[in-house]
Amino acid sequence: MAKLQVAIDLLTTEDALALAAKVAPYVDIIELGTPLIKNMGSTVITAMKDAHPDKLVFADLKTADAGELEADMAFKAGADLVTVMGAAGNATIVGAVKAAKAHGKGVVVDTIGYPDRVKRAQEVTELGVEFVELHAGLDEQWTPGYSIQVLIDEAARVGVPVSIAGGVNLGNVTAVIQAGAQVAVAGAAIYGAEDPASAAKALREAIDAA
Repeated sequence: MAKLQVAIDLLTTEDALALAAKVAPYVDIIELGTPLIKNMGSTVITAMKDAHPDKLVFADLKTADAGELEADMAFKAGADLVTVMGAAGNATIVGAVKAAKAHGKGVVVDTIGYPDRVKRAQEVTELGVEFVELHAGLDEQWTPGYSIQVLIDEAARVGVPVSIAGGVNLGNVTAVIQAGAQVAVAGAAIYGAEDPASAAKALREAIDAA
């Protein structure tokens, strides 16, 4: 069954916990966005895991170097999954995977900004990562002409476990899942909604139906 991941791009632990409390019944993975972790430090990871021990807590570190060290920090703080950049060297990814194995946790490779996301996803899957995030970042999404269809098409042909992040919403989440994505990552579609709980519930129902 495909999972729903909420990406929390708010900037304080208090706001993140408030949002998570509203949407937790409908999501499988709670992602702490990079700006949130940079602003609050690893304490936000611990606070979220303490509040939602039954959920996977995803620390979006976007590690580019010191893979084992940074992953170890996040896992010790309570993270279940951490991200390493696809553009990082294989040694960095391997280091993070080593830390993950020591803690019984997982590494996700984030392909944001990578020229050939499909090729890199196939390469890094062999290094022992949980899954690969086919990711168009906020800056790319705001570029004229951007369409999530590019990620959906990539997921359909990648042949390895992936998530899709890059403007997932109720209008496209069915296509995201039908393309084979194991995880649909929704950020603004949930935290930007007037009623985040009902937005998350609608996404959850669409994913289960797909």
